[in-house]
Amino acid sequence: MTKGSCLCGKVEINAETISHNVGVCHCGFCRKWTGGPLLAVEAKGEVKFKGNESISKYQSSDWAERGFCNTCGSHLFYHLLPNDSYIFPVGLFADSDEFVLEHQIFIEEKPSYYNFAEKTKTMTGEEVFAQFGEE
Repeated sequence: MTKGSCLCGKVEINAETISHNVGVCHCGFCRKWTGGPLLAVEAKGEVKFKGNESISKYQSSDWAERGFCNTCGSHLFYHLLPNDSYIFPVGLFADSDEFVLEHQIFIEEKPSYYNFAEKTKTMTGEEVFAQFGEE
């Protein structure tokens, strides 16, 4: 199990495993939610939470909800409802040299005031939705 937690420690995440491929989302929703691009990793397998009473959820679209700690405000997850998958801000987990910036999505929504030096795969929002069968 891979463990992560919010800033105050009231919420603990236990994921069977997480990808070490960090993705960046530039969509307007994520930028409003985080104050910048979302740098995240995907959970693989079972996910459990400790401190459920400290988790608040916001359904940000028909297909996803976002969770945050109602004590410290840490962003906890982006939960894709159709396939019950979780995407977590990478900062919730211990720093690791194994994390690699691997891809960027909603690249067409990225504002011009920042750029990443790493060369990654980039996808438009349309390409992301096509990958998941959404329109």
